[in-house]
Amino acid sequence: MPKTYPCPQGNSKVKWISPEWLEQHIKDDMLIIDCQPNIHDYVQEHIEGAVYLNEEFIRTSFHGKPNIFSTKEVVEAVFKRVGVRNKMPVVVYTGVGPFKKWGDGLEQTMMAYGLSRYGHDEIYLLDGGIDRWKKEDRKLAQEYPNVPEGDFKASVQSDYSIEYDEFRRIKDRSDVIVLDARPTAFYEGQGPWPKPGHIPGAVSLPWASLMTENKRELKPDDELIRLIKAAGVTKDKTIITSCGTGREQTNEFLIFRYYLGYPKVRGYEGSFTEWTSYPENLTVIGSSPR
Repeated sequence: MPKTYPCPQGNSKVKWISPEWLEQHIKDDMLIIDCQPNIHDYVQEHIEGAVYLNEEFIRTSFHGKPNIFSTKEVVEAVFKRVGVRNKMPVVVYTGVGPFKKWGDGLEQTMMAYGLSRYGHDEIYLLDGGIDRWKKEDRKLAQEYPNVPEGDFKASVQSDYSIEYDEFRRIKDRSDVIVLDARPTAFYEGQGPWPKPGHIPGAVSLPWASLMTENKRELKPDDELIRLIKAAGVTKDKTIITSCGTGREQTNEFLIFRYYLGYPKVRGYEGSFTEWTSYPENLTVIGSSPR
């Protein structure tokens, strides 16, 4: 069944929109953020009125760990600089990028997660990104908009992330399910981390399996439900989304918490990078969670 955009219906602070919906509302009072992987992608082509912002400012190194989410003061300053306002809707989109073609689709979920994590309440993701926009022969621009500085005030949402000590304490409870959003090869074997495999008990649910070949567009609802059911995810459990560095889990966090409306979703932002930074922590190799 085709999606009815924006989706989900109701009061969700994060929603998905179609190119058609965005084109119809492009003159509305809203900010459009282009987070394609390279600034040259934006320079070459972007949606009319969009400002450019790369997602990587949301994380910085801290005490040597490379994937710590930035302070609210840093995030607030950057979002204000590009024109974000608390009471103005924000649309985010990305694409494979025409310049170097290295976009993986996670740029827009990382940006949307960052906006909502730091307190914005009306965020729209372009389902399919600029690639779907182009496929449907919609207008592109090269002009840079004149956007005034925003008034965004950041407020970190305390129920978003789960810190290491709490994660370690509750991850094996029967009412908790930990999802690993990394590719299957990393889950089962050696990735770039010092240890192979996955966190004991984590269930493999690669984020890309929930997306179409585009990787910026959600699969049909019946396919999403089938994949989620096969992974053993149920609404009565606390879902902890994890991955390698905290970026891939943003896709599943947003899908479960906002698209599907699951009531108890937390993001383990430290993910496998933090877990393997402690030499005493075990990992599991192979397809079995344990």
